[in-house]
Amino acid sequence: MIRKTDFLYPHQLQAVDRMFTGCILNGGTGSGKSRTALYYYFSSYGGYMGYKEYEPMKKNPPDLYIITTAKKKHDQEWESELIPFLLFPDKKTQVTEKYGNMVVIDSWQCIKKYSNVRNAFFIFDEDKLTGKGAWCKAFLKIAKYNEWIILSASPGDTWADYETVFVANGFFRNRTEFRDEHLIYSRYTSYPSITGYRNETRLIRLRDRILIDMDFKRHTIPHHEDIWVEYDKPKYREVMKTRFDPFKQEPIPQASVLCYVLRKIVNSDESRQVKLLEIFEDHPRMIVFYSFDYERDILKSIYYGEDVAVAEYSGHAHEAIPETAKWVYLVNYSSGAEGFNCIKTDCIVFWSQTYSYKTLLQACGRIDRLNTPFVDLYYYHIKSHSPIDLAISRALKQKKKFNERNFANWDGR
Repeated sequence: MIRKTDFLYPHQLQAVDRMFTGCILNGGTGSGKSRTALYYYFSSYGGYMGYKEYEPMKKNPPDLYIITTAKKKHDQEWESELIPFLLFPDKKTQVTEKYGNMVVIDSWQCIKKYSNVRNAFFIFDEDKLTGKGAWCKAFLKIAKYNEWIILSASPGDTWADYETVFVANGFFRNRTEFRDEHLIYSRYTSYPSITGYRNETRLIRLRDRILIDMDFKRHTIPHHEDIWVEYDKPKYREVMKTRFDPFKQEPIPQASVLCYVLRKIVNSDESRQVKLLEIFEDHPRMIVFYSFDYERDILKSIYYGEDVAVAEYSGHAHEAIPETAKWVYLVNYSSGAEGFNCIKTDCIVFWSQTYSYKTLLQACGRIDRLNTPFVDLYYYHIKSHSPIDLAISRALKQKKKFNERNFANWDGR
């Protein structure tokens, strides 16, 4: 049992009491998973901390490795979380002065470098272990010889997502055994397509063994509102009929390109700009999420008014949130949906929709933090009644990922 402390919120302390090597700490965005994970490591080796009290780790602590997203590494978010514990990764030696153990913070892209580490403690920030790629192979090697925990706001949509973690916990000898015992594949496709699962009762039992839920009552109240806009219906219908790209003046070769062209028609409509400016009148500090570069160009070209600062976090620039009274912060889903935090505003506008329900949750969580001063949070989803917008909305409502191939097979007329 972990000693009671005022350094953690009650829901965090309850989670620490139940954590163990091989668990997934399942907490929503802004729930404080990073601090909880560090306190679990710290207290496991005899350390204790309150807001006015500090007792160092009494045992010889193992090296600590934190594998996180590229953005969190770039923004040095974990460094600030480590300070209260007197754990300081030195950029030259990576050795902490207090304990002499090594503290390493690196991104998932570099996980293969640590495949041969032994007798250390790993924190895997954000679950990137779906599929069967190089990251999963490196993780399985690490998990075999080290202590480890995973932090995730959305640990898995399907049972296949748990495959690697189940194997790492020793529930299955390897991934082949998991697939043979539980996956059902389609007989009528040229590539492996999962159509169902066998013995789901066992899978539920295994998931419940490793999932540590961080249940807590948020003080915030989210308000989601759909903002309906127009789109060029004749142009949209013509593309669906002819499968011809009017922007590049060439035939459309595949489903992903068709969806991109249709979304460009829909997302570029001027009525979106009008609605965005109307929202800005009520929320003069506003985060705007977008998907594609052409949307960024539109958003940067809008005149928001005098003394309005415009900054962005994207593949083009990593700028800080402005400090002015009025600002617009443009964030690309791919660059900023994970790890980007802000307690300076109560408003997010989704200029376009993301395909992924997970990404939407992550994006919403950027302002829904434990320490936000706001109670009411406002999320405005700009969308049209176009078939593709409606199809994406249906997928997100069902907590699924939008499938371009399935949509393209429907003519939409």
